[in-house]
Amino acid sequence: MNRKLLKIILSLGAIFLWRLCLHSQNSSTHDIVIYGGTSAAISAGVQAAKMGKSVVVVSPDERIGGLSSGGLGWTDSGNKKAIGGLAREFYHRVWRHYQSVEAWKWQDMEKYGNRGQGSPAIDGDRRTMWIFEPHVAELIFESWVKENDLNIIRNEWLDRRRGVEKKDGKILSITTLSGNQYFGDIFIDCTYEGDLMAAAGVSYFVGREANSVYGETLSGVQKMNARHHQFDGLIDPYKQRGNPASGLLARISAEPPGLEGSGDSKMQAYNFRLCLTQVQKNKVNFPKPDNYDPTQYELLLRTLESGSRHIFGKFDPIPNAKTDTNNHGPFSTDNIGMNYAYPEASYEERKVIIKEHEDYQKGYFYFLCNDPRVPVEVREKMGRWGLAEDEFQDTGNWPPQIYVREARRMVGDFVMNELHVTGEEPTSKSIGMGSYNIDSHNVQRYLVRDESGKAYVLNEGDIQINPGVPYQISYDTIVPKQKECQNLLVPICLSSSHIAFGSIRMEPVFMILGQSAATAAVHSIEEEVPVQKISFSKLMDRLLEDGQILELIEENVLAHGHGIDPKNLSGMVIDGTNLKLQGQWEKSTSLRPFVGDGYFHDGNGGKGMRSAVFSFVPEKSGLHELKVSFVPAGNRAGEVEYKIEDEKGNTKVLIDQRKKGERDEIWHSLGSFEYIEGKTYSVSLHNQDTQGYVVADAIRVIPLN
Repeated sequence: MNRKLLKIILSLGAIFLWRLCLHSQNSSTHDIVIYGGTSAAISAGVQAAKMGKSVVVVSPDERIGGLSSGGLGWTDSGNKKAIGGLAREFYHRVWRHYQSVEAWKWQDMEKYGNRGQGSPAIDGDRRTMWIFEPHVAELIFESWVKENDLNIIRNEWLDRRRGVEKKDGKILSITTLSGNQYFGDIFIDCTYEGDLMAAAGVSYFVGREANSVYGETLSGVQKMNARHHQFDGLIDPYKQRGNPASGLLARISAEPPGLEGSGDSKMQAYNFRLCLTQVQKNKVNFPKPDNYDPTQYELLLRTLESGSRHIFGKFDPIPNAKTDTNNHGPFSTDNIGMNYAYPEASYEERKVIIKEHEDYQKGYFYFLCNDPRVPVEVREKMGRWGLAEDEFQDTGNWPPQIYVREARRMVGDFVMNELHVTGEEPTSKSIGMGSYNIDSHNVQRYLVRDESGKAYVLNEGDIQINPGVPYQISYDTIVPKQKECQNLLVPICLSSSHIAFGSIRMEPVFMILGQSAATAAVHSIEEEVPVQKISFSKLMDRLLEDGQILELIEENVLAHGHGIDPKNLSGMVIDGTNLKLQGQWEKSTSLRPFVGDGYFHDGNGGKGMRSAVFSFVPEKSGLHELKVSFVPAGNRAGEVEYKIEDEKGNTKVLIDQRKKGERDEIWHSLGSFEYIEGKTYSVSLHNQDTQGYVVADAIRVIPLN
């Protein structure tokens, strides 16, 4: 044999043996491979293990649990009755943890209170608790890992360029940047970014679809609906007030926001959910960030100078005298407009974006505590707060997980949209439920002019609309098109429009969908069919067996029967059937009398997020008396604000819902107001800054002439 040819053969053999050795040392094979370290990933891993399959969780994160252990302890959940399975088990374990006296190091349990997001924080009847400290969530996820002998490979980052090996429409393996290779029958992408989905060649969308794409009303650019977290008054946008030549203040876009309802590639703002405290022994002062630049906060300063004190609006209490602090108001912890490139960015580019967000948010608090131009009372009040020293100790008490409110979203054969969330169109093949507000944070901050040409600044993109009742989420939202991939499930970056995702994107829902995805993965393996072809009836049976809530017949009426017939009352009566509710309200008939078939109350929760609007068209012109109905009780709110619209403008009236009316038990006069026949007016009540249950029943519009 030619010596040169022999040398080549031996060389090729050596390479083959080297590759074989490398494969044997750095590869592993599993039934199910989960990529991500989020709450959905751990829920999926636990479910797969419980069903007897070999599973590995390949996590790019060291700390598991995603946002649930990353500072979001004030659970965004909507209707708690829609949460089942492992998600409910998680919140049950939170409840169990805080039953121990030892769990209350910095605060007595009795002093904590029971205020939660949309419902009481502690539900003793159902043995669940919805509010918790970050380290408690991490402990629970780690206990799941230990109890189920779950194989977690941490700090393993998918090679997004070359790390997905596919053949005949199936993923064979994924390879990480470290060179480790994971083979599997089914793969589940549980990242907030959808990195595995994208690397596998599955269709997806980044940004906001135009309303016209799916027949929606709330997607795309939203200037008209952006009423919350908005600037009060006309805040001058220029570095030198009134001088356009001086340039715009920092963090105001010079670009127009786009046409109402039009699509774009932008997305709602990110931030970090901070765990703060005023307990001196557990408090770390806000650090001065790298590259601190006070000019970045000039717009914030102008809002404070105008009298705004919005900055303290979302210091939501969690146990042990700590907070889950979130964005609130026009200029807050949301870093508006600085995340557009994040979903498609490389790992290194994402690090730069995350660092910019960290510096911005650290600078925000440092500025409020230290800049001498900040009003003294604001500096003093903010200075009492600091980072909780016993949280996130390995990352300088700062959360390692940025709040990725949305990134990529898969485009499957079925795309869940606004009409499915609001119940206008049916959803089949339910694998879980959502119920939270259709919620988008602001996307842009831009310049506008009034009729006189005066320039001022506005935010765009904020949406907070109540979907009405809990809704079903279809199995078809978590599977790609079959022609694109047959063995991948995507429970976080699922097939959904921007605005539908705004309600779906809650941590309890991600846990629900993670568990359902793992169950489907097992069925796909056992039935030997693509994930798109599994028997849904078998899947549904197993989900129900494991406690998932797939359908919820809303039955919040506590006592059946009829109330006062509106036809027997004088004047025009607007009762619960004609109310426009925003936020999560509960219907009840437990306290009588009431008007119609029941009344609504806010559950003593969701403060600042719930309102009720009574609209009416007077049949006569002239002076009318307005009366509002509710049954007074000791647990009602003491000061409920009613806003009354009439020909003279808008009037605010405070009513104590604990007290009986002057003439009869349930009717309370709001005063006399001037109306014009045939014109539409409204009376609205809000639960902002209330303590106790706020009730919305009926109003009467009684002509006085």
